[in-house]
Amino acid sequence: MQVTLEKTGELEGRIKVDVAQDDYIAKVNQELKEIGRNRVIPGFRKGHVSLDQLRRRFGKEVKSHVLNEEVYRAVIEYIRENKLDILGEPLPVEVKEISLDQPDYTFEYEVGMAPEFNVTIDNSLTLPYYTITVDDKMAEEQDKALCERFGAQVPGEEVDAKALVKGAIMELNEDGTVKTDEDAVQVVDGIVAPMYFKDKEQADLFLGKKVGDKVRFNPWKTCEGNAAELSSMLHIDKEKAADMKADFELAISEIIVLKPAEHGEEFYKEVFPGSANVTNEEEYFAELRKMIAAQLAPNSEFLFNRDARKAIMDKFSNFELPAAFLKKWLVARNEGLTAEKVDEEYEKMVPAIKWELIEGHIARDLEIKVTEEDLLDYAKAVAYQQFMQYGMTNMDDETLTNYARRILEDKNYGRRMREDLADRKLFNAIRAKVTLDEKSVTLDEFKALAEAK
Repeated sequence: MQVTLEKTGELEGRIKVDVAQDDYIAKVNQELKEIGRNRVIPGFRKGHVSLDQLRRRFGKEVKSHVLNEEVYRAVIEYIRENKLDILGEPLPVEVKEISLDQPDYTFEYEVGMAPEFNVTIDNSLTLPYYTITVDDKMAEEQDKALCERFGAQVPGEEVDAKALVKGAIMELNEDGTVKTDEDAVQVVDGIVAPMYFKDKEQADLFLGKKVGDKVRFNPWKTCEGNAAELSSMLHIDKEKAADMKADFELAISEIIVLKPAEHGEEFYKEVFPGSANVTNEEEYFAELRKMIAAQLAPNSEFLFNRDARKAIMDKFSNFELPAAFLKKWLVARNEGLTAEKVDEEYEKMVPAIKWELIEGHIARDLEIKVTEEDLLDYAKAVAYQQFMQYGMTNMDDETLTNYARRILEDKNYGRRMREDLADRKLFNAIRAKVTLDEKSVTLDEFKALAEAK
């Protein structure tokens, strides 16, 4: 099998594959014999069909299949061995009609090749890096949230915005009297959480109420008719809940309120487990500010990455692409995309193609690689953040590692994590190479910058 490349343009070419009968006949015969051994063919005993009979019945189909496989494999191997940097995929010039009698064939594939260009990432490129200042208001809000998170639920005297309310929930007639019919809904041990009501007016009905008070409310409105939520609140099946729009009365028997945790060494250890440096108020707030800064850092990185990508694209993306080939490729891989609409789709795609090429160039120059060890460490960090959201801060390394491996076993999620990590390593490397114009801004100033861009 002979494979050659003919340049048809600056960035386009044709790969020609000359196939002789000796290149494929052995594999064709092998597949025909497999059919004879394994397939039941009317009029013949299984495994006793001659090769000539098999060739007459299945020869054209098998020959087409083998030729397609062998030729495409030869094209891909040629591209790899000759280190051709192609865009998209090779496209067959024409569909060949395969005949049992014709021994030799010539196949051609169109290819589009990546352009040659230079990208230099060094300190001659100056990019802004915005750090969000952690102010007193942020520290106070985070402190309040942590005190509530590590607080305790205790009996309360009055319903506040975050209270749970327990009591008997009784269906009402239209005149406001308690319904006593056989099909009346009555929940002796009911519990509601007004803080989660979707209708604020319904939640406000409970504010300030005390044990012994009765509250008339509409469960349907609290959850905008969600049958699952109504079923849970009223202890009825979902089918009945779907039509339950009546008012109810809740006779309050118990109020559970959140008592925020108080500052002290025990609280500091809960918030910052394993840290021996937090033993008093001053150290606590200093560590708290570091925590907030770490939480805000991804925002700074995100804006930097966006600025960096734009600056690099503006400076280095002035190169041509094999447009004619890429448009053909788009039409071939997108069913329903017509030649008339392809120009519009292609223009949308150009920035992404150019960035992918530039990104690859930078990754090679800066020797950026994602190893399996890197990926596992990254998955463990993601797992740790997920556990942190639920207040689980003391996970041991074995648990984190096992959870991270399970995350990576999901092909789609694992692929996305690999791509995310590659992006992160790429922009970290860029940030280390360029000159940073570092600026501290308030959160509002940062939001304005992000929105403006």
